[in-house]
Amino acid sequence: MGLAADCPEEPYPSLFEDTLPSDSREFAERMSQLRLVPALLGAQVTRFLAARDISVFNWRGRSSGSPATFPGSRGGGGSSYMEEMYFAWLENPQSVHKSWDSFFRKASEEASSGSAQPQLPSVIPESRPTVCSRTKTSKLVEDHLAVQSLIRAYQIRGHHVAQLDPLGILDADLDSFVPSDLITTIDKLAFYDLREADLDKEFQLPTTTFIGGSENTLSLREIIRRLESTYCQHIGLEFMFINDVEQCQWIRQKFETPGVMQFSSEEKRTLLARLVRSMRFEDFLARKWSSEKRFGLEGCEVMIPALKTIIDKSSEMGIENVILGMPHRGRLNVLANVIRKDLEQIFCQFDPKLEAADEGSGDVKYHLGMYHERINRVTNRNITLSLVANPSHLEAVDPVVQGKTKAEQFYRGDAQGKKVMSILVHGDAAFAGQGVVYETFHLSDLPSYTTNGTVHVVVNNQIGFTTDPRMARSSPYPTDVARVVNAPIFHVNADDPEAVIYVCSVAAEWRNTFNKDVVVDLVCYRRRGHNEMDEPMFTQPLMYKQIHRQVPVLKKYADKLIAEGTVTLQEFEEEIAKYDRICEEAYGRSKDKKILHIKHWLDSPWPGFFNMDGEPKSMTCPTTGIPEDVLTHIGNVASSVPLEDFKIHTGLSRILRGRADMIKKRTVDWALAEYMAFGSLLKEGIHVRLSGQDVERGTFSHRHHVLHDQEVDRRTCVPMNHLWPDQAPYTVCNSSLSEYGVLGFELGYAMASPNALVLWEAQFGDFHNTAQCIIDQFISTGQAKWVRHNGIVLLLPHGMEGMGPEHSSARPERFLQMSNDDSDAYPVFTEDFEVSQLYDCNWIVVNCSTPASYFHVLRRQILLPFRKPLIIFTPKSLLRHPEARSSFDQMVSGTSFQRVIPEDGAAAQAPEQVRRLIFCTGKVYYDLVKERSSQGLEEQVAITRLEQISPFPFDLIKQEAERYSGAELVWCQEEHKNMGYYDYISPRFMTILGRTRPIWYVGRDPAAAPATGNRNAHLVSLKKFLDTAFNLQAFEGKTF
Repeated sequence: MGLAADCPEEPYPSLFEDTLPSDSREFAERMSQLRLVPALLGAQVTRFLAARDISVFNWRGRSSGSPATFPGSRGGGGSSYMEEMYFAWLENPQSVHKSWDSFFRKASEEASSGSAQPQLPSVIPESRPTVCSRTKTSKLVEDHLAVQSLIRAYQIRGHHVAQLDPLGILDADLDSFVPSDLITTIDKLAFYDLREADLDKEFQLPTTTFIGGSENTLSLREIIRRLESTYCQHIGLEFMFINDVEQCQWIRQKFETPGVMQFSSEEKRTLLARLVRSMRFEDFLARKWSSEKRFGLEGCEVMIPALKTIIDKSSEMGIENVILGMPHRGRLNVLANVIRKDLEQIFCQFDPKLEAADEGSGDVKYHLGMYHERINRVTNRNITLSLVANPSHLEAVDPVVQGKTKAEQFYRGDAQGKKVMSILVHGDAAFAGQGVVYETFHLSDLPSYTTNGTVHVVVNNQIGFTTDPRMARSSPYPTDVARVVNAPIFHVNADDPEAVIYVCSVAAEWRNTFNKDVVVDLVCYRRRGHNEMDEPMFTQPLMYKQIHRQVPVLKKYADKLIAEGTVTLQEFEEEIAKYDRICEEAYGRSKDKKILHIKHWLDSPWPGFFNMDGEPKSMTCPTTGIPEDVLTHIGNVASSVPLEDFKIHTGLSRILRGRADMIKKRTVDWALAEYMAFGSLLKEGIHVRLSGQDVERGTFSHRHHVLHDQEVDRRTCVPMNHLWPDQAPYTVCNSSLSEYGVLGFELGYAMASPNALVLWEAQFGDFHNTAQCIIDQFISTGQAKWVRHNGIVLLLPHGMEGMGPEHSSARPERFLQMSNDDSDAYPVFTEDFEVSQLYDCNWIVVNCSTPASYFHVLRRQILLPFRKPLIIFTPKSLLRHPEARSSFDQMVSGTSFQRVIPEDGAAAQAPEQVRRLIFCTGKVYYDLVKERSSQGLEEQVAITRLEQISPFPFDLIKQEAERYSGAELVWCQEEHKNMGYYDYISPRFMTILGRTRPIWYVGRDPAAAPATGNRNAHLVSLKKFLDTAFNLQAFEGKTF
């Protein structure tokens, strides 16, 4: 690697020949020194700079034309990074980083001691013999650069050769290729132009490594040994993609510093005891219920001490509340040994004769959640643990956990996440395959969604049900999705418990130091099949032959501790016997239980909201109107700018003037009605949160809850937060372009407290179908499965307005099909029928036709003595429809939500003369009224609106039908017949009418698409069904 071959045949030409001042001797000296640098550095500099993404030039490139240029110069054509450092050092050694100062100084000193030549910084004549005599200095410079590149290579790529698979048969990154810049064999030293003879030479360590500990220099042999020990054993680190130097240095220090993974005897004994509990719990279930599905943790028993370590470390750093989400595998073990659920309550879940005390379907034992407050034994501090119930749909619980965590932080005033945090447990196949993981990660740093860091624990079984990893993902690791948010990823061999515990401790410390996500990848195996009844040898024969030979981690670790004298065999056996006895005693008590209470598994209790039995304190709902002075005050704020010197858009000024004009006339439109509902609840101490795509302004530019200063960038004003001095806070936040993740987040947010109105608005109603999993598995069924009340509100813009198949229908038929009220059961009309009906339903579905109805239904959502999800089909064109206005008289004290708005025109004065009674809901009412007026049928046709569709207002429909006993009954909708509401309302009409009168359908014909994309076709179909609606002979002669 000598310099002879690299020496230029002539003195290196000055890069500044054309500009060198003849009268500047000092400048000439500097240039002379600078010319020496390229010859000294050689090929190693090229590699060193390339590894750092620094442009490299051709050191000897020159031609008869213009001289070689150096990219990255300050002046547009001058020097490389290395030259700049050297030139600056010559000028003033204090002007460069201390590592460069040390490097150049050491090179200079060693060169001086080895020859009679002057030191490197001195003025050196331009001659070939002098340059070539600098071989020793050149070698030193190149070798130091090579060692720095080598260290960086291990930091970046060491994980690729880490020993991560406990089975020793798979590469965790799905690639057996060994990076060429890692010194796995002696011959690879040649990559860096190093030789075996260099192994015992001492090298200065850069500041970007901590492998030296208190030493500044190490031999190359020791450098490689320590790098391999840190990066290529049972821990694989991915963090060098993080673009924050401080964070990278923090991780390097945690893992590179010699001796960091030392555990005391007490810590080792605690770890062994936790492994005993984890493994013996699974063994106990396997013995007692060998033919039951339980989705055991065998093969990753270390997850229990891993989670407990994260919780212990977080508690030590001030965390008081930890919210967990996880799939089914290992869930019972987590409930028993992490959350500390009573064992007898877990064991009684296996009794097939146990009767359910709660209404609803219940759920399988490995889906249930839990809430528990206890003392953390390590820190002796209170800790509240909540495991959120979830469905089989993997990863669906992720955003729900984040939303609940955000809400708990909000109610505690924990803006920095110092008291409340979340832990998410994932499976390897789902973490890579489920898109909601990506959606959830992208919420992690958004101002209104961040939970200030989550610890993600991946149980990497290296298999997904029966699918091999190479068929399950395209990325090297299942965890690569975390790179998008610069989350460090710590891979660890799950058969090395001490490595796992150390990694988890660092992960918890990272989260509570930097408030950022972190991933712990537990590379393990699944000792049984997907469940205990499954046969994995069908599809993974070689893997499972190895698994059957695999010594359990508990035995491995116990043997290690016994061999080193930390515990005795007798102590180990006594620990096992102690936990077995605990399980047996709990099993005995479980046999005495005859009734299963799902409410004992509640993950989000609301203390004080229900009575001691978990029932509503009353079955009444107060009126939802408010005093007129409150309406006026809110209206005045909504039509003004509370901040001084705040310049708003001229178009917005026009909107605010329009609002002020409406307030003077005691009327409201849709936007004002919403403002008054929210504002009045804030006055009563109810937190309101509105989230979704573009909700701050509103998709249809009607809301404008966030004002933007037109002259000061990012200066905003939320007038809703300026209503009263002691009001509750209002949060309105544009979300990321996600439905699944964001709706799940808001559902979790609404779980935390009943005293908040949490709303999610779809940009258009049909966009909710990308969040169908949250709707089906959590919102519709949550109470039935988990006895969990939730008052989330879905705002779904809906209406057939010629806008095409999308952006038209919010698919009301789907929500109505999932409503649980019985279409064939004739109800008993009691005094509290309205409220009781709401209590018995799984959710409430409304389509308001007036701003007042919208105002009242939002307030009723909070004033009810229980919580139910509320689905509101909101308007589009009605937002500005001149007839869609409400008077203050419909909103003042004493008024309430009208489930049905009856005809109040001429037809109502003489109901016996009415020939047709049309029932409808939503926007189509205004089309019907206009058409009726144009045909002069106000006295012959009555129109009644259903504001609440589900639960069905049987009592009020019965009154209307009896009032117009001689009239023909028609249901009119703008949706196609196989969509909308007809299939829901028709059998219920038949029930309440005793099947004595038909309810005829008027609307669009059945179709595959929700709406036409042709404007003319839309108008033609509208005219057609309106003609039918007012053709009083349309159904003559027809039977039903």
